[in-house]
Amino acid sequence: MTKPSIVFAHGLWADGSCFGKLIPTLQAEGHEVLASQHGLDSLATDVACVTACFGRVPGPVVLVGHSYGGTLITHAGTDPRVAALVYIAALAPAADETSQSQIAKFATTQVFGHIDAPAGRAWLKPSGLTHFAGDLPEAEQKLVYATQGAPVADLLTQKVDGTAWTSKPSWYILASKDQTVHPDLQHFVSKRMNATVTEVPSSHVPMLSKPDVVLDVIRKAANAVTAK
Repeated sequence: MTKPSIVFAHGLWADGSCFGKLIPTLQAEGHEVLASQHGLDSLATDVACVTACFGRVPGPVVLVGHSYGGTLITHAGTDPRVAALVYIAALAPAADETSQSQIAKFATTQVFGHIDAPAGRAWLKPSGLTHFAGDLPEAEQKLVYATQGAPVADLLTQKVDGTAWTSKPSWYILASKDQTVHPDLQHFVSKRMNATVTEVPSSHVPMLSKPDVVLDVIRKAANAVTAK
């Protein structure tokens, strides 16, 4: 039986390379894999970029989103080609929420005190790395900084339609030491979507610090799709 494809959606201060510890293994296991390289210019164009990936791989698709990428898969995941959702320390707004309104319901995390926003783009300062990816070796933290994407400053307040987790099976990787998306928020959204939850003691980037855990969850989602 053909294995489902895997499509990744990155978050803020990242690009598709943040999934570099996962992609080769999934490819070797027989999955077609694409990482959306959306530009963080607007929510609508980012969702469209993720959705465009579905036409480049065979269905069904397991859609994986990290952080703000969770907002993207929540909207793009309503596409009928998507069979399952995997959230990694991610946002997951409901129909009446934006990413920012969801964040505002919980305590502010440390990373938001370490941002520059010249010319309308929000950049992560070097001082924010310990709050974003503090469980990575220093060299890997520097790589995260060097490959960061800079979102438009109002990106998290933008809104589009679609709430895939209300109808698609979902898995959630909860980063219990996260200083970017508050763990309490992660508990809330994962419970609300009735996700299968795997909790991991990691920073905001478990796909880099705990890749074996993340791979195991993606495999479980893919196996559930294959079994249908």
